[in-house]
Amino acid sequence: MPTSKFHAMIHSKCPKCHIGNVFVGKVYSLHKQHMNDTCPYCGVKYEVEPGYFYAAMYVSYALSVAEIVTVSVAIAILTGSESPWSYLIGLAVTILVFAPFNFRYARLILLHFLTPKISYDPRYELAAEIGEKNNKNLEEDNNGINEIKK
Repeated sequence: MPTSKFHAMIHSKCPKCHIGNVFVGKVYSLHKQHMNDTCPYCGVKYEVEPGYFYAAMYVSYALSVAEIVTVSVAIAILTGSESPWSYLIGLAVTILVFAPFNFRYARLILLHFLTPKISYDPRYELAAEIGEKNNKNLEEDNNGINEIKK
């Protein structure tokens, strides 16, 4: 069954097949985030043209502004403080904590929603489902043959 663009984006899946992983590893880990050049499943090249991901900076900027405004309003409501230091510390922590998230999801939003050259093809998911069903049937057949041999 085909998955939605939003579901594929949240799980860092390829915008064309929704099966292959765009990134290696998790958003928050001790290792540097690494983005695959091509999809390991369908082979689509993610960087459509040289310098393509510079556009992700604008998406990252929009995400950062939304996060900063939200944290600023939360600090104002929760503390009622007028001290600029509480805002500066809160905003600096917000920027540092959300930097890996913004890096990953700015690129994923760009790939999934703002790239007309890469469109979803449900045939990849359907082929994967058929392959999984065939593998299950083979495993069941092998288990039955092994039981007969015993």
